[in-house]
Amino acid sequence: MKKLFTSILMFAALCIHAQHMGNFNNKVVDMDISRANIATSMGNGVAYGNPYAQQYVPLQPSSILNINLRSLYNVDATDYTAVFNIVQVGKTAEETTQLMNDKIELVKKELNSSGFQGQFALDMISFVPQYEIEVTKKLFSKTYTEVPVGFELQQNLLISYKKDSDFQKILTACGKAEVYNLVKVDYYVKNLEAVYEDLQNKLLAEVTKKKAYYEKLGFDMSKYDVIMADKKYYHTPKDFYKSYLAAENISMESLKNQKSVTTVRKPTSYYYDPIPYNGYDVVVNAAIIKPVIQLGMDLSLRYTLKPIVKEPVPQPAPVKIPNPKVYVVSPNGPVDIKQIPNN
Repeated sequence: MKKLFTSILMFAALCIHAQHMGNFNNKVVDMDISRANIATSMGNGVAYGNPYAQQYVPLQPSSILNINLRSLYNVDATDYTAVFNIVQVGKTAEETTQLMNDKIELVKKELNSSGFQGQFALDMISFVPQYEIEVTKKLFSKTYTEVPVGFELQQNLLISYKKDSDFQKILTACGKAEVYNLVKVDYYVKNLEAVYEDLQNKLLAEVTKKKAYYEKLGFDMSKYDVIMADKKYYHTPKDFYKSYLAAENISMESLKNQKSVTTVRKPTSYYYDPIPYNGYDVVVNAAIIKPVIQLGMDLSLRYTLKPIVKEPVPQPAPVKIPNPKVYVVSPNGPVDIKQIPNN
């Protein structure tokens, strides 16, 4: 009896632990979900490489030294902007505009009453009349005429905020005003230059370590010329959402047994899948619990041996050719100088 009870407890513990995998992983095992955005060119796997498909390639030694470094910085946004699309129709232009203003003012009133400190902005999209076809019957014919029956006004409401908790207030206020179309949420970082400077310093420290490593291997880095290339990139969370369908496939047993099948709408699930860390030399704030802005900086250095400069061979000093002269003194006193030929 004790063994049976222990076995039941162990089985229950395994079941509880398995729940942490989530619906996505469970469906992947059975291949019952749509993985088009992951297994094909639609997903992020192609852009950043599939970490599970890498194969070993033997290293090829070279006289050229390469230092390729990648760094990634996960940083929380300091400012957010939520964009809501509002479409309003009315019989007249004045009525349409008034209904639109009433919705926007209700959103502002609800947020201000809750102590909201954000800002509001409007982006005008379109304001056009709507038409219907009016049929005029005559004795032997019909005439179809377009006549204006109302107006359609479309605007985007932009709401900026600084804290995640403010977003719940925004959703509540927009729901009361019947504003439901959330277009996107933009993320911003104020101290962007400081983040990139921090990444630069960390990359420089890694370069120093790499050069010291090569020095220990016997390479004299002072005998190498270097060329370099670098780049920066900036990714917001909306760039890295993936989708999957959390639903089982239709069973064929119902068709065999001639039972009716009622199809239902299967909602598409989304999840945040940030840039993976494989291949990165520096990762700052690796442990994240919510969508973040991911800043990156890559650096590539190539060291090649300096060309050997041949020292000039010393040439012997030129031999001076003597130029002898003879002084002839006559008895009368004059001096005559005679040049003696060298040969």
